[in-house]
Amino acid sequence: MKERRDEYERIKHELKNAPALILPDFKLPFKLYIDAACSQGLGAALHHRQIVDGEPREGVICYISGKLKHPEARHGATQTECLCLFWALEELHYYLEGAVFEVYTDCTALKSLLNMKITNRHMLRWQIPIQEYRGNIIIIYKEFKSHTNADGLRIWPLDNVKRNPAYDPEVAAKIPIHFM
Repeated sequence: MKERRDEYERIKHELKNAPALILPDFKLPFKLYIDAACSQGLGAALHHRQIVDGEPREGVICYISGKLKHPEARHGATQTECLCLFWALEELHYYLEGAVFEVYTDCTALKSLLNMKITNRHMLRWQIPIQEYRGNIIIIYKEFKSHTNADGLRIWPLDNVKRNPAYDPEVAAKIPIHFM
């Protein structure tokens, strides 16, 4: 009987502390966690720090993921991370345009992206739109081991399409999100 009670309490605790989606407050800064896997996919999680019950708490606004197209799967790690940032900014522009936000990545090269002299045509093509966020964006390196927010999204990217087991036609009709 004690085992059942303990299990019940554990489940109750997990449900109370489960990550629930929160509504954005555009007066507060955002946190964008991005991660990419060469030859697999892209993932991003948009977070917010809000005051909940008198204490600051970071909550998730949304998760997005996308599969790499065949030519994109041939890019190196830095190029794929740059593509991921470009893609996430494009997908989440309605949250991030004009907002101050931090981008967390496990790619050290992205920290200097805004100041980098780029000769690679792909990265140059992605850097130009990213420059529009200059002054509002701070790119922060986060070690791979502690950078888990977008990790699963990049490894197993799912689109909101009929072959996705989580596909919801009602949601797909109401939310204007475009997948890669």
